[in-house]
Amino acid sequence: MTESRRLHPYPYTPPPQIAVDLGGTHCRIALADHGVLRPGSIRRLKVAGHAGLKPILAEYMQAQAVVGCAGLCIAAAGPVQADSVRMTNLGWVIEAGALAELTDGAPVRLLNDLQAQGHALDGILPGHLRPLVMAAQPARHPARETRLVVGIGTGFNAAVVHPLARGALVPPAEAGHMHLPAQERDERAFSRALAARHGLATVEEALSGRGLEAIHAWLTGQALDAAAITTDLDAGQPEARASGALFARLLGRVLADLALAHLPWGGIYLVGGVARAMGAHLPGLGLAGALCQMGRQSALMERFSVHLVDDDYAALTGCARFLEHSA
Repeated sequence: MTESRRLHPYPYTPPPQIAVDLGGTHCRIALADHGVLRPGSIRRLKVAGHAGLKPILAEYMQAQAVVGCAGLCIAAAGPVQADSVRMTNLGWVIEAGALAELTDGAPVRLLNDLQAQGHALDGILPGHLRPLVMAAQPARHPARETRLVVGIGTGFNAAVVHPLARGALVPPAEAGHMHLPAQERDERAFSRALAARHGLATVEEALSGRGLEAIHAWLTGQALDAAAITTDLDAGQPEARASGALFARLLGRVLADLALAHLPWGGIYLVGGVARAMGAHLPGLGLAGALCQMGRQSALMERFSVHLVDDDYAALTGCARFLEHSA
């Protein structure tokens, strides 16, 4: 170290990590230091009107006066393969190699958005967790158990979170494109209507923003957007409540299937804009009843808790923690 460096009046600040949560509607970006988001650095913008992620990142880095980077992690709403991801509901293709020039050689990591939410779980403050379904036998140490994150927003997806000695293993998935489980008469009728329209009744076509709209239109004949439906539900409007009840029952059945596949003793965690908008109503609309309606396995289903994650920036935390643990 030179004498001038030792006598410099300001401490050396290492370059930050950059975390990006890219969805079908919004892009959220933040700086992080050693896996912790830097206060005041979060920006949220709509992706409409932008040609791709690279110019958004370049503009953000310029605005934040970022001249170096310790790593870039992008959580994208789409399947990640061979360092690239095609956005499911946006059409963009994100390639790690194409973004490397922005990081001056620092690593560029791509995650599915639900993988990032899984990596975020241990960094979410208790005040951002709301219990929706309480387990009959709650886990004493949820972070030491397998957990499940389920995203309900512009699309639908789920990711299982396996604890490791350092961080977590969160395999990617595209669970929104599974077949929609339907049990009661109205559920089966709605499933047939979806199949007639799309060729296949999938989970995402029922349990997402457009899924809630499809349920409401099928039940009432009214074309309302998801925000209007949840506003009517908040106001106690009967038709919105009927739509919400069908949504909640279908969600309970999907969560039951996922729980049997992964046994998340540490709990199920709902994330995403639609989950937050519907969250307060789900307990009263039949979520727990549908979750536990599994015949011989009904008693087992009572051991799984369901929580709502009320943190719009959790995926950014997950990206930052992933960069830190994978360094």
